[in-house]
Amino acid sequence: MSKLKEIEESISKLPQDDIAVLREWFDEFDAKKWDEQFENDAKSGKLDALAREAVEDYRAKKSRVGCAHQIIKGRYV
Repeated sequence: MSKLKEIEESISKLPQDDIAVLREWFDEFDAKKWDEQFENDAKSGKLDALAREAVEDYRAKKSRVGCAHQIIKGRYV
């Protein structure tokens, strides 16, 4: 059995309270890993082209700044 399958099986046997604790831990772990990857990508220059494009769009007034819920609903400030 693979390591991942062992983990999945172990998790499926946990009581609900432990699953809630695991979920909270994993959310924090995942966010930290995402932040680390983003920082590494920024330092390595992987995001430079995207940043340039965003700045160009902003200067050309092709973008708008707004709250996420306003953008999602199609309303802009």
